[in-house]
Amino acid sequence: MKYDVQEQGRVVVLALEGNILGGPDGTKLHDRLHELKDAGKRHVVVDLSGVRFMNSSGLGMLISAMTTMRNAGGDFRLAGMGAGIRSLLVITRLDTVFKHYESVDEAVASYEEDPPSPA
Repeated sequence: MKYDVQEQGRVVVLALEGNILGGPDGTKLHDRLHELKDAGKRHVVVDLSGVRFMNSSGLGMLISAMTTMRNAGGDFRLAGMGAGIRSLLVITRLDTVFKHYESVDEAVASYEEDPPSPA
């Protein structure tokens, strides 16, 4: 898995690419999210449009990331899910836990419509 980090206003967009399998990739992402949190950047959108496959460890990685940001007073939203990832979230009922949007732009805009409580 590779990822790119960009800021759009007060929102950080993490564009993931490849397979999300947890393990060392999960550790790298976890460390990066803690760096963002410590820098006061707690509003995150994860762009999944470049993700080909995700296993249960990858799902756990996303749950952990969401928990980190929400515990810090921010939020963690998903965007650009393909059919396979969407199906995985529906089967596991995580589609009711994650806020998810069709596009990154919609997800970023959702922070203005539904801002999380300040940290």
